[in-house]
Amino acid sequence: MKQFFITGTDTDAGKTHVSCLLLKLLAQHKKRALGFKPLAAGAEIAFDELVNDDALALMESATVSAKYDLINPFTFAPPIAPHIAAAKVDATITVEGISQAYAKLSELECDYILTEGAGGWALPINDTDYLYDWVCKEQLPVILVVGMKLGCLNHALLTAAHFKMLGINCVGWIANQIDPAMNEYQANIDSLKLRLPFPLLAISPYADNPPKLQIYKSLLEVLSIKP
Repeated sequence: MKQFFITGTDTDAGKTHVSCLLLKLLAQHKKRALGFKPLAAGAEIAFDELVNDDALALMESATVSAKYDLINPFTFAPPIAPHIAAAKVDATITVEGISQAYAKLSELECDYILTEGAGGWALPINDTDYLYDWVCKEQLPVILVVGMKLGCLNHALLTAAHFKMLGINCVGWIANQIDPAMNEYQANIDSLKLRLPFPLLAISPYADNPPKLQIYKSLLEVLSIKP
């Protein structure tokens, strides 16, 4: 089974959008794929449980069925930082707790699990730990989603520097055009291609409907998909 962690340069960089496109790409190639959203803050009651829109989108894009609480084990109502939301209801998020939830999901028969992070890369999960501590524990390869907007160069390069410091295996990055009016959009992509120490895997152009993914050969190689 292949496993990847999808992180972003910031909140609203487009992690869910890109993760769903990757799941749909895997579906086109007849792969059994699941999305995992360990943490979600910003949820409403439906069917007598708290549900988050991003987690539901991952479920809809997957080719393997799983119960909601397996896909999104830590869910909180207010749209705030998850560790703050957890504290408000006397809950605690831990690295071990996420690993236990991930182990249950991994028991399902699937070829791929794409784990979507929350917020940006350096997301606290409690007073001492970060979500990247769990990524390091599980030794997951990482795909970085760069939300293409003013400031993305700084965000992407700082994230890449932290990857290097932690010894993270980042297999590549995906440019997500979240601002259709971004000045010098292509020049920014070219700057990141020059400076990031891992390959550009795909570009998600801004589009209302339907969303698309411009795929590079490098993405197919990372996912072990034949063209």
